[in-house]
Amino acid sequence: MANEPAPPRFAAVGAGRMGRGIAIAFAYAGHRIALVDLRQRSDAAWQRLRDEARAEIDASLSGLAQLGVIDADQVARIAARVEFVDAAAAPHALAAADLVFEGVPETLEAKREAFEQLNRHCRDDAILTSTTSSILVTQLAAFVRLPERFLNMHWLNPAYVIPVVELSCHPGTDAAVLARTKALMEAIGKLPVVCGASPGYIVPRLQALVMNEAARMIEEGAATAEEIDKATRYGLGLRFAALGVVEFIDFGGCDILHHASREMSASLDKGRYTAPAIVGRMVEQGRLGLKTGSGFYDYEGRDVAAYRRDVLSRTLGELRHAGLWRAPADETQP
Repeated sequence: MANEPAPPRFAAVGAGRMGRGIAIAFAYAGHRIALVDLRQRSDAAWQRLRDEARAEIDASLSGLAQLGVIDADQVARIAARVEFVDAAAAPHALAAADLVFEGVPETLEAKREAFEQLNRHCRDDAILTSTTSSILVTQLAAFVRLPERFLNMHWLNPAYVIPVVELSCHPGTDAAVLARTKALMEAIGKLPVVCGASPGYIVPRLQALVMNEAARMIEEGAATAEEIDKATRYGLGLRFAALGVVEFIDFGGCDILHHASREMSASLDKGRYTAPAIVGRMVEQGRLGLKTGSGFYDYEGRDVAAYRRDVLSRTLGELRHAGLWRAPADETQP
């Protein structure tokens, strides 16, 4: 029909928690998106899945409205941009999509079956991504008919809230495809970061170490859960919100990390705390960070005083947001 709207340019394959979160992210940014279920189901089973997905999307958006992020009357308009597509209608939705997110269960067999359908129905110029958190892009590329147009994209939950999306490429991923993917994600307000085909991406790899160490501290009796969470929210987390982890190394000095690692590897656990070889090499080369003009970053020609003020401003911003910054006392205490 001439008056029918064009099908959505985006498709999330797999109507589970991740697919629903991705659908909200695109709908929030004003885009229509197809939430596609590839499994053959009875009419009753499809109706239950669709109602469940719709209810979760409505509840997520209503939660944002309750917090004042959006107006209550925007909930229905945003939710209406998500189109629920069953297996019978999937070929049409996939053929229309410029960018497809595969989010079926985390097994190679489930991924293989999903990509068999994507290979049949998606256009040759479509970009295909997998949202897997555990399977390497190099493994999945073998399932894709045009692997140069494929990469992994790891979203952080809730997908419609957290801005970072981690893009993991295999050696054959076309650079133009990566650039196009980054541009599409930036256009909906996301912050794409690129990493190689390595287990854990960036964020899960770092946070697994932190979470395991926190659990270990409780097990050892070093601190309670409440004290650890207070320290991480308003100490560790606050500082790393103002400064990235690598930026933090340079700001304090690579030698500080080198010496701290040496002490903790001797007193706690050599395997967990021994610094990687790159840290020792940088100390030997005098590349200690900001104080020597080079570290992981190059500070040559940089206005160091202005940079330090910027770091202080970022930190103060985090403190004010947390309600922890206090005005100075007007009077001297006795």
